[in-house]
Amino acid sequence: MRERLTKFAEEDLNFFEPEAKVGLIATINQGGLPHITLITALQAKTPSELIWGQFSEGLSKQNVQINSKTGFLIMTLDKSLWRGKALWRGAATHGADYDMFNNKPMFRYNAYFGIHTVHYMDLVETYGREALPLLRIGLGSIFTKLAKGATKQKDSGKRILKPWAEGLFNRLNAIKFISFIGHDGFPEIIPLIQCQAADSTRLVFSPLAYGDELSALRKYSHVAVFGLTLDMEDVLIRGKFSGFVKHLGVNLGIVDIDWVYNPMPPKPGQIYPTQEINAVANF
Repeated sequence: MRERLTKFAEEDLNFFEPEAKVGLIATINQGGLPHITLITALQAKTPSELIWGQFSEGLSKQNVQINSKTGFLIMTLDKSLWRGKALWRGAATHGADYDMFNNKPMFRYNAYFGIHTVHYMDLVETYGREALPLLRIGLGSIFTKLAKGATKQKDSGKRILKPWAEGLFNRLNAIKFISFIGHDGFPEIIPLIQCQAADSTRLVFSPLAYGDELSALRKYSHVAVFGLTLDMEDVLIRGKFSGFVKHLGVNLGIVDIDWVYNPMPPKPGQIYPTQEINAVANF
């Protein structure tokens, strides 16, 4: 059982400041489905408050104004993790925090974009500093790779993930995370580095790492899975969790993909299902 805290430890705050880290925010869209966004400008302002800077548009910025419940994850270069839940409180387009973000090297010397909005979130709970269970992740990745071929769906001629995105989920340098809506209505984020693509329509993973947390997944519930490489290439999928099944003696969780999203600037957007492009008729 994870210890639930209502404040960050004072000594942990400095770990959140560097830009070279993974910062994720899980939100809930208008349809009540989970969404994950990479926001490296995520940090704690105080032990009970989180802030993050916005420089591009995307669905998460709309989602927090519809439903203020969020989940978050911060992972530093030494593979330390902080996770938890927070409530979005509001945003500002000027002030000391705005200046602080825009004076960081990533934005101060960037000729193309800077932070234009600062978002504020009140911490609800966190679980303290965690370490990635690397041995379990490694073994889980091996088991997933060995058994995933048995989970391939019958060839229907339908491709959902593009070859590039399918390859991203199978790359050794990619890290993955899953989000789902918990019983309290907050989205949760769990590292899922062992997750891989069985084919272009299905992701699979061994529950060897984070098995206790993954056991909370409800069959046929909607989940989001975010894949990210060290080159900051990323892709987000959403699908239905089809439960845990044994293949070749290996217990695997299965996610059947029904939605794919490109989160990368300059133009984030939905990839699947394909959206119709309409000609501009009014000028």
